[in-house]
Amino acid sequence: MTQRIPSPGPAARAAAGPDDRPPPARLAYDRHTWKEIAHLLANLPVALLGFTYVVTMMSIGFGLTVTVVGFPLLAAGLVGARQLGRMERARARALLGVRIEEPSRLRLRGGGFFQRLWMQLKDPVGWRTVLYEFIRLPWGVLTFTVTLASLFVLWPVLPFIARGLANADRAMVRALLSPSDELERRIAELESDRGVVVDTAAADLRRIERDLHDGAQARLVNLAMGLGLAKEKVLEDPDAAAAMVEEAHGEVKLALQELRHLARGIHPAVLTDRGLDAALSSVASRCTVPVKVTVDLPQRPAAAIEGIAYFTVSELLQNVSKHSGAKSASVEVWRSNTRLLIQVWDDGVGGASLDGGTGMKGLAERLDAVDGLFVLDSPAGGPTTVTAELPWRDRSGARG
Repeated sequence: MTQRIPSPGPAARAAAGPDDRPPPARLAYDRHTWKEIAHLLANLPVALLGFTYVVTMMSIGFGLTVTVVGFPLLAAGLVGARQLGRMERARARALLGVRIEEPSRLRLRGGGFFQRLWMQLKDPVGWRTVLYEFIRLPWGVLTFTVTLASLFVLWPVLPFIARGLANADRAMVRALLSPSDELERRIAELESDRGVVVDTAAADLRRIERDLHDGAQARLVNLAMGLGLAKEKVLEDPDAAAAMVEEAHGEVKLALQELRHLARGIHPAVLTDRGLDAALSSVASRCTVPVKVTVDLPQRPAAAIEGIAYFTVSELLQNVSKHSGAKSASVEVWRSNTRLLIQVWDDGVGGASLDGGTGMKGLAERLDAVDGLFVLDSPAGGPTTVTAELPWRDRSGARG
């Protein structure tokens, strides 16, 4: 069972599937030609509907901007224009073979009413659809007239005429109904990833606060109370006071141990001082399963990337200890071009999944938030292999 939660980059999306381009036009009529003819004949009625909508929307919206309802109506009209664009992309996909990704959804979370209204009013996808519908009416009249006349007058060369007009339609759809550009989609992804990072950071802060409150803080409170009682008894009952001080000394040791453990969970000193090789070896030594660690890096990555790699391996090895039933495991870390690669393997029972309650899904989301990749291969019966990728950045902040 292989599961991935990647954040596809530009190259991955570009390679995901080229447009279904029809073969070159010829005198014979094939299914591509008939689809193009159907699209061109449908241009006029569809264009009439779209033109009527945007003219009505623009007239009412701009006409009422002197009142309090004008701008909200205009914003609602742009939302409707987005839906027109969605239908036009579906029609082009079905009849012209133009496969265009849907633009990113308009994100309106947070902010007040006027901030959300302003975001809707400056929506580039909605405005490009409005422009598209304005252009489509004269174009729809032209394509409908030429195609209909050619059906009766220029039948032998109609496939070539239809191909030329349809190619113009394809270009128009790509130019005006595609996402603004890769930057727009990437911004939307980063906004979503930022939410994951913020949620993760908040959860980590809550965990640290809980660990401090329930662990070291409680021990220090008991320590203060014990020393206060010992202070009162030091003159009247020295032996009891000595016993209390001895008990307080034990509490101090436990509190220090818990604080060290907590500090290690925030950022271990060995990682800062000696890098991933030593830090991962330290994590592996605490695993209940024998772990072979191999780190082959020409230099240390940026501290942030190093920290993410450390905690990724640490959490995966915890899963190996708790859930795998393995007899052996291995950790490999190496650099490949502009990526830092991590692979954690164990010979356990397998069957791990992203929604199995082992924290795999949260780990995958954290990697996704930094433009990383998480691949889980865990068939029933094992073995389990987890491969993680992170963008390489060196300590100067430069990419690979």
